Amino acid sequence: QVQLVESGGGLVQAGGSLRLSCAASGRTFSSYAMAWFRQAPGKEREFVAAISRSGGTTYYADSVKGRFTISRDNAKNTVYLHMDSLQPEDTAVYYCAARPLIALNTPGQYDYWGQGTQVTVSS
Repeated sequence: QVQLVESGGGLVQAGGSLRLSCAASGRTFSSYAMAWFRQAPGKEREFVAAISRSGGTTYYADSVKGRFTISRDNAKNTVYLHMDSLQPEDTAVYYCAARPLIALNTPGQYDYWGQGTQVTVSS
């Protein structure tokens, strides 16, 4: 069982930056691939980024590639999403998610979810 708590969301102007954090409970954090998804009003939840258990491999949606960076600190049971050059279309609730073993980009493949943190980008 893994419990996830996101933090770091907020209101930022276009072109600005934010760093989201997701703290996980439990002693087996390094056994889980981690991912960030987001959901804008009226839209489906979409993949943003994922990271392997060791942190050695990362994956990104085309829409955020080059602007967002996912990382993890297994000693702190935390995964991060650093977001640069934010645009209004990045406005959404951001969720972190965990699944055993292999990182995937489909929401239905993740077993554990946080409650989400709101990111709003003003133009």
